[in-house]
Amino acid sequence: MLTLDLSDKCALITGATGQLGRTMVRTLATAGADVVIHYHNNRDMAQQLCDQVQAMERQCMIVQADLTKSDDIEAMRQQVEQNMRSPDIIVNNAVIQYDWTTVLTQDLADYESQFRSCVLQNVMMCQAFVPAMIQRGFGRVIGINTECTMQASPTQSAYVAGKAGMDRVLRVLAKEVGEHGVTVNQVAPGWTLSEDAPESDSGLAYAKNIPLKRRGNDQEIANAVAFLASDLANYITGVYLPVCGGNVMPAI
Repeated sequence: MLTLDLSDKCALITGATGQLGRTMVRTLATAGADVVIHYHNNRDMAQQLCDQVQAMERQCMIVQADLTKSDDIEAMRQQVEQNMRSPDIIVNNAVIQYDWTTVLTQDLADYESQFRSCVLQNVMMCQAFVPAMIQRGFGRVIGINTECTMQASPTQSAYVAGKAGMDRVLRVLAKEVGEHGVTVNQVAPGWTLSEDAPESDSGLAYAKNIPLKRRGNDQEIANAVAFLASDLANYITGVYLPVCGGNVMPAI
């Protein structure tokens, strides 16, 4: 029988105090992983999560960092390695939120913030943590992308610019580190239901155009992340995986 077992793995999740981050923390811990919980501002939630993971008899720690700053990421790496161990799995989930508007009216600072939180976060996290994965001959890099990267709809330009740049960086990385047993993949959620974002009239309208005729939920996104983190996905790398009920479909 196939099993999804992360019991000998350590996972670091950025942006772990958001709804999707929280669900990924719990899911990877349930699968057996020890977990490093990154937060930026919400220490209380990070500690609550850590308590939940430790109640599962998993190792857990919380780390604070501004992921747009290389010094913060390096300090986080040192803290994690000193108090736990270098992660086998990193999930690059954090992103800066901002107001969406048209290209002609979007603040230029929003493009810069998306570049820093989408592209540079992934570059700096990989530079910090992938070398140890290469030495071990095993590693998982999982970036949280978005269906918007394929849609390129009005008002999405800054977000899509950042996420598309992230996509290309991670595809290149997959080719560079694959020979060392390190896989690099992306999960691309659609507009997802969660405790923080319940159903709405606009959400129901959105769901009508989805082939599965419903919105996904954060647990379904976390399940895809857990699969890609596991040995069941040993031969999968360089993938941009939409988890959106077929709302976008990469084609050949």
